[in-house]
Amino acid sequence: MSVAEFLLWATLAFLFWKRDLVRRFPAMASYVALHLLATPVLILSFYAYAQPWGRVYYSVYFYAYWAVYMASAVLLCFICLEVFRSALAAFPGLMKIGVVIFRWAVLISLIVTFASIPFSHHGVLLIPAIADGLMRSVSILELCLLAFLCLSMNALRLSIRDLAFGIALGFGLLSTNDFALASLISAVNASLTTPLQLTYEALVLVAMGIWTAYCLLPEYSRKPVIMPASSAIYRWNEIASALGHTGTQVAIQQPANGFFLTDVEKVVEKVLSRNLKGRESEL
Repeated sequence: MSVAEFLLWATLAFLFWKRDLVRRFPAMASYVALHLLATPVLILSFYAYAQPWGRVYYSVYFYAYWAVYMASAVLLCFICLEVFRSALAAFPGLMKIGVVIFRWAVLISLIVTFASIPFSHHGVLLIPAIADGLMRSVSILELCLLAFLCLSMNALRLSIRDLAFGIALGFGLLSTNDFALASLISAVNASLTTPLQLTYEALVLVAMGIWTAYCLLPEYSRKPVIMPASSAIYRWNEIASALGHTGTQVAIQQPANGFFLTDVEKVVEKVLSRNLKGRESEL
C-alpha cells in the first residue's frame, strides 16, 4: 500500500505538471511535491528502523515524519483558501469578504489549537502534540469547506466536475478518515497490520484516486454566471463589493475672506472700465 501511495503521488505530480495545474493550485502542487519527496524517505527509514540493526534510524523517521506532518497542515490551510477562491471566482465581492472571514477563522483555530495543547509534555514529545493539534484544526476546516461547497453548489453555479470540488472531496474523505482512526485507535491494537490500519490506508488511496481521476478528466471550464438582478446572491455580491469602499472624495473649498473678495471685485471693475474707454477712443 505504501508503494501504491508513492506511485499515486508520482502520477499526481506528473498530471499537475503536464496539465499546468500548478498556476491554478500552487499550494496543492506544493503538497503533492512534498509527499512525493517525503514518502520514499519515510518508507526506507521505517524499513531500516524495523530491522534488528536499525535502531539508530528511529530519530530519522521520527523527525522526518512529524516535520512532513506539520508542513502538510500548513499547506492544507493554503489549499483550503485556494479551493474557496476558485469556488467563488464568479462572485468577486463575496470572495473578497469571504477570504477575510476565512483568515479570521484560521487565526481563531490556531489560537484554540495552541491553547488546548497539553504543555505537560517535555522535549520531543511536544512535537507530536503540536502537530496533532494543528492537523485537527485543519481537518475541521476541510470538512466545513466541503459542507459549504455541497450546500451552495447550485447558488455558486459550481459543477461537481470542477477540480476545486474534487480536491475538497478528497480532503474531506481524508479528514473523516483521520477522525475515525483517532476515535478508534485506542480500542484496538496499534499494529500496522490490523484491519483498522489497512482500512485507513485504503481510504487514503481512494482519496488520491479521486484526485487522479479529476486530473485525468477533461478540464471543466466554468461558464459566465448570468442571473437576474433580483436574486439574493447577486444582491449579497453587490453589498460585499461595496463594503470597504469609502467612495470618491470631494474637495470643498473654505469660504474666502470678505475683504479679499471686495478687493478682487474692485480690480475687475477697473480692468473693465479701462477696456471700455479704450474701445470708445478707437471708435
